Amino acid sequence: MTILIISLLLLVSLLPHLAFTAHVGIVDGREAKPHSRPYMVSVQYYEQHICGGSLITEEFVLTAAHCWKESDILMVVVGAHDLSKDKMYNSFEVASYLPHPDYNSNTLGNDIMLLKLKEKVRLSDNVGLISLPKDGEDVEADTHCSVAGWGTLWMNGPVSDRLMEAETVIMYDAECERRWGSDYVASKLICVYGYGGSCIGDSGGPLVCGATAVGVTSYSDHYLCNSRLLPNVYTRISAYLKWIHHKIENV
Repeated sequence: MTILIISLLLLVSLLPHLAFTAHVGIVDGREAKPHSRPYMVSVQYYEQHICGGSLITEEFVLTAAHCWKESDILMVVVGAHDLSKDKMYNSFEVASYLPHPDYNSNTLGNDIMLLKLKEKVRLSDNVGLISLPKDGEDVEADTHCSVAGWGTLWMNGPVSDRLMEAETVIMYDAECERRWGSDYVASKLICVYGYGGSCIGDSGGPLVCGATAVGVTSYSDHYLCNSRLLPNVYTRISAYLKWIHHKIENV
């Protein structure tokens, strides 16, 4: 039976035996302090939020590959907290869509993408960059981290206009493999569980440990956000550093 990814705007077919939801908002979280995460961006389609993302340079946003289809024209909003009322943010057009060349829309393998903006973002108190891991640096199990986004507050619930955040903890790869089976590739993925977590609308947003983005929100349980049975899964950024740096320097 084909399992569908629940998205705000689209459905993507997945492997028959999987049950995960892409485009995964913050459940059981709290409102973030306004502009305390200046690297957070809202990826939008026809002025509607569909995914999160991280500003990693003045020209590049890191997000999930499944947030874009070739026919889509996306905009990136920076410096926002309340998407419904805050008019102090700026929108930027995307010049280049750079999904990973090995991205698989059926399995969500290599679910990572760079967006090159048409113009450089001006950094300020409300707009800033987030660091990526250094070469050879990786996050360990039991590390306390956090996620944030403008997605739904629970599965099929209302979206949040204000940026929400939640604390979470890195799980052991062996446990992630036991829960997700062979589809969990430890060298390229991270799974987490905490008091709160990602839900519909937060795909592409960063998993942040300390001041470093270590993961890109990718997928979760099809039926329950922040599920104990099938914990949320993130693309492991450290596995893609060479590709990220090459694109940033050459595109």
